[in-house]
Amino acid sequence: AFLEFCYLVRRNIITEKTLDKIQDALDRFHRYREIFKTTEVVETFSLPRQHSLQHYIHLIRLFGAPNGLCSSITESKHIKAVKEPWRRSSRYKALGQMLVTNQRLDKLAAARTDFTTRGMLDGTCLSAAINALEQIRIANDEPGNPLREDTEPEVNVREDEDVGDVEIDTGPTVIQAHVELAKTPQRNRARTVSALALELSIPLLPNMLSRFLFAQLNPNDPRDPLQIPPADCPQYDERISVFNSACSRFFAPSDLSGIGGMRREHIRACPAWRKEHPRYDCIFVNTNPDLEGMRGMDVARVLTFFSFTYRAETYPCAVVRWFDTLGELPDDDTGMWMVQPAHHANNAPHIAIIHVDSIYRAAHLIPVYGSRFIPPNLQHYQTYDSFRRFYINKYADHHSFEIAS
Repeated sequence: AFLEFCYLVRRNIITEKTLDKIQDALDRFHRYREIFKTTEVVETFSLPRQHSLQHYIHLIRLFGAPNGLCSSITESKHIKAVKEPWRRSSRYKALGQMLVTNQRLDKLAAARTDFTTRGMLDGTCLSAAINALEQIRIANDEPGNPLREDTEPEVNVREDEDVGDVEIDTGPTVIQAHVELAKTPQRNRARTVSALALELSIPLLPNMLSRFLFAQLNPNDPRDPLQIPPADCPQYDERISVFNSACSRFFAPSDLSGIGGMRREHIRACPAWRKEHPRYDCIFVNTNPDLEGMRGMDVARVLTFFSFTYRAETYPCAVVRWFDTLGELPDDDTGMWMVQPAHHANNAPHIAIIHVDSIYRAAHLIPVYGSRFIPPNLQHYQTYDSFRRFYINKYADHHSFEIAS
């Protein structure tokens, strides 16, 4: 209940329906936390931040969605504005001294910003003198380009380089999610569909690709591609490019994101992640854009990414294993949707080829543990292959909470 409260108040848009959910989560939290008092873990609840929870709904109605506002912000500002100036004062009639200190700090910060804009803080005094001498030398060597007093030195503006952060996206705001394959294909993996079928141990992969091509070339055909004979579908067994990852870019302003509210993450599907163990991530797949949340999406596990060119058009694809959603509503006890690996009537795994445009983002699944102990030799990368049912973790981040609630 407490987690649900935190995720709900962090939403970018809060409606009256959301406020009702916030009040329900708060009521459940106050009811369930009494177990700590009855079991004598605590004698009373006197935590200021827990007390402030009951004021959120009223303040949201007054000032709007907090959207990431943290109560620690005021504490950090208090340190800079009060504690540190107090330590610099003489402790006698300190208020006036503290105000003067804050004024001087503000002026220094404004001056630094102005100097940075003018390029006055680039380099050192020595480098500035060397540059000035170099300009004088060039002016003396080239009479056609005299050094004038009104000539402004060129300022080199350096942008901060991305050092591998795959979470924040500083690009423009795009509401729809967009997925792209990695830039570099894998050279040591399959080059044809037949070779990929052998690598993945999926003998029917060429037939799946034929039906995928039929669906792409005939989007208005009402028939199910699975019911179409392979002989009536286009055949392809030429060169393909296999990739170990794809990048999903989506709008998630409630999470750590760029200035436009965009966030990106990598979806992995590689047989040797960091040259150690296999990694095949799960994903949310858009199956019905007219429905909201999990009612319009399914969960699948990516077995590989690949692309190919047919009739001068490139198709970026993913081979996935589908999961079936259990029930029409989330689990009553956990509030999370449940899924299990899908199978055909002959008990074969339900595997298909999908276009990467139907992928929304990565999904995180939690196993439904039984009553028996987990074997000590079970490795974390064997989880998706060892358990029969899973919870869709809506608490992975705030965006997952919005789409999987």
